[in-house]
Amino acid sequence: MDNYEKFATFSYPDTIPVTSYVYDPVWRKYGEALEEIVLSHPNIFPEYKKGDYLSSLPPSTWWPYELGKHTDHWGNEWDNIVDGHDSICIRGALPDLEDVDKLPLPKDDIGLTHGFMFLQLTYIRGYENAMIDFIEEKPEFFRLIEKVISYNERQIKLQLNKMKPDDYIIRFGDDLGMQNSLPTGPDRWRKILKPCYMRLYKPCKEQGKLIYMHSDGCIFEIIPDLRDCGVDIINPQFRANDLANLKRVTRGEGRCKIAVNLDLDRQLFPFATPSELEDHIMECVEALYLPSGGLALFAEISEDIPLENISTIYKALEKARLYKIRK
Repeated sequence: MDNYEKFATFSYPDTIPVTSYVYDPVWRKYGEALEEIVLSHPNIFPEYKKGDYLSSLPPSTWWPYELGKHTDHWGNEWDNIVDGHDSICIRGALPDLEDVDKLPLPKDDIGLTHGFMFLQLTYIRGYENAMIDFIEEKPEFFRLIEKVISYNERQIKLQLNKMKPDDYIIRFGDDLGMQNSLPTGPDRWRKILKPCYMRLYKPCKEQGKLIYMHSDGCIFEIIPDLRDCGVDIINPQFRANDLANLKRVTRGEGRCKIAVNLDLDRQLFPFATPSELEDHIMECVEALYLPSGGLALFAEISEDIPLENISTIYKALEKARLYKIRK
């Protein structure tokens, strides 16, 4: 096993895995000054090579981050007014639920996009319509769910067929929570959405793959349910879930044994002092660390974070990754 697989399977990793994602606008803002910081942390950026950031400088070429209006593979319309940031869905492909049988499955196989299940329903129907659908539970809504599942099953099958025997993780992303709660509530989520994820993840587990799931928002109430569905590694947000809740559901009595790749407090990053950043990261480690593993740390970097804070975050992550050795 490599260190990450040891973390994911509670097999006593050598260090706590630490990773970071830097958005293109950050590179455009700081350029070589940021590169100097990144190059000094090869444990966090093992594949980065000098000059790599230059590919982030031209205007974006991937449509969700490219300026202007776009139509996706389902027929949803999107708009982006800031190059390098994500688009928003401005019109769903199915404003009238009664027309669900006329909605074709996409012909293009573009893989497991972020928002592949729950969010896709909100894109296709529009958010308010989707919330009403979850309440009314009309047969047409369940036919729409079946269409989204069918498309995703096709993408999963294609991805599994492409994976090499030593590719042990398959990654999914779907933001299930809002800042303080689940939009559907936990009971309705378990009734309507949990069977969807169980069905989609089943073939992955049958092939012995570990399932990584990113999900923004307040999701702590359903983390044990996601574990039931087959999720091995959950990527929850610190701020939306609260560290005490995450500790309780993943490390307390009767815990579901699930590895946590913790999305550190990106809402703190722009405003904190260096000592506050260091304290935050060590607080997370001390709350969720287990000698057997199951803890990784992730820092998402946006352009509102001062360069000094970015440097401090990475230095603190370097210290945190050796926590087991230090103990």
